[in-house]
Amino acid sequence: MDFNKNNKKERAKSKVNGRRDSDRYQHNLQFYSVPPTDNISLQDFEEYAVERLKVLKAVESVGVKFVKGTENYHEALNKELKNTAMKFITKSVIKKEKDTTDTEYNDRKKDHISHFILRLAYCRSEELRRWFIAQEMDLFRYRFGLAGNDSNSIKDFLDTNNLNYTPIPDEEKENLRTELVDSTYEKTTTSVEVTDYFKVPFTEAVDLVRSRKVYLSKGYAYVPRNELVSIILGVFRSNLSHSLAVTSRALPHLEEDDRLLPMLSSLSKRYLGQDYSNRKPTAGQITADMIDLLSKESFPLCMQQLHQGLRQNHHMKHGGRMQYGLFLKGIGLSLEEAMKFWRQEFTKGQTDPDKFDKQYAYGIRHNYGKEGKRANYTPYSCMKIIMSNAPGQGDTHGCPFRHTDADLLRQRLQAMAISKEETDQIMDSVKGGHYQVACLKYFQFSQKPKIEPTWALNHPNQYFEESRRVRTGGHTSSQPKATPHSASLTQSSTQSSTQQSQGSTQATVQPEDGFDELSLSMEEMVAMDGMQ
Repeated sequence: MDFNKNNKKERAKSKVNGRRDSDRYQHNLQFYSVPPTDNISLQDFEEYAVERLKVLKAVESVGVKFVKGTENYHEALNKELKNTAMKFITKSVIKKEKDTTDTEYNDRKKDHISHFILRLAYCRSEELRRWFIAQEMDLFRYRFGLAGNDSNSIKDFLDTNNLNYTPIPDEEKENLRTELVDSTYEKTTTSVEVTDYFKVPFTEAVDLVRSRKVYLSKGYAYVPRNELVSIILGVFRSNLSHSLAVTSRALPHLEEDDRLLPMLSSLSKRYLGQDYSNRKPTAGQITADMIDLLSKESFPLCMQQLHQGLRQNHHMKHGGRMQYGLFLKGIGLSLEEAMKFWRQEFTKGQTDPDKFDKQYAYGIRHNYGKEGKRANYTPYSCMKIIMSNAPGQGDTHGCPFRHTDADLLRQRLQAMAISKEETDQIMDSVKGGHYQVACLKYFQFSQKPKIEPTWALNHPNQYFEESRRVRTGGHTSSQPKATPHSASLTQSSTQSSTQQSQGSTQATVQPEDGFDELSLSMEEMVAMDGMQ
């Protein structure tokens, strides 16, 4: 793809204007076999990537809340996807190109291009590749299922993508009727008669063989149409896995393009939710004297860990000060109260007031945009905390669910009056690598009154605001309350991380955008060195 900085008129011209590639987007559902060759602007490039990422995040979120394949799963996923900018994904997936409108054709084009953009972003490591493949497979399964039992449309889709799966003749099916009925417990003679069966090598249907859902004979598996998606998913996974490996080897060529590499590198850590850098409704309502009580009632475990470490040691390393200081800023602690809070705590240890003013006060003012570049730093999101700057010896920052030993984490949870059954549920999510889900379960079990969240957790400040909303019945006041915030997965994902705060003369700096919060001037670096 070629990239340029087109204006709006030029970008509009890049869309369909009566001419189509009839061989390119014949169906809504795609196998993504051929890379796109379109010219798109850098703005479109980023927008497509973020929109696709929101879709995959929605797929992941629903997948850890509901049993995949169930009616509740499909209803929840359909609802979440309809709230994204790519809501066309929920339409019937198989529809011939000649019957589509220009809008539908452009939707297919966006689907195609956005998939390949995320390939570039998620081919960089084995962990990223596994996540991308898992979410794309779940999305493909959902979209294929929208076709229902439309055998003609499915056949046309298979032919278009050179998937040579043909139903067995009626005569062969009649001869095998008894075996097909006996192959699975829910089959009856009537259901076999109206169901198409596909004869494939059993090596392509290992999952179905393992679960005893197919009839085996002479090295072939007879797969009913409703299970055909498992065979196609196997091909889809194999192709995608191979393509990601090839893309990974070609990635060094992108290092020559400084427009794309920072954007691609930060996508996997991109926070897609609300900007907590300017919480005007709550600014000034939180004071230093309230922090102790708030930390016990409404802080997520990562911030409780930082607060407890600060109270015990009367000191905190730079990584912890950045994570905790920006969080406190996000909940509404003003600069004056922040200076009071940090000075009181540090001077209880080996730091005298003069040393604090010389070595630490600058960093606090810097976080609030009062020093250096005067950038308005945003609080760290969950993905930022989980994916970068892992804690070392003596550090207290990071995500406890990601960076704490499992036995120690279990012990800590039970010491906090979390029951054994509840702790087991949290640890199951931790073992599965679903750290934000584990934190959301901790929220559910630790709040008073206990509630079952209906939203997805993406940010520590979101945790705090939801906790205050629960504890105050949805009302706010200054003793101490935070502005209630509706945090559904897609509703909170409406702001681009590159936006600036309205009415502010300061730039909002998002760490997820690939910006290093320590990219300071030489004078600033010297000052920061003294803070360790």
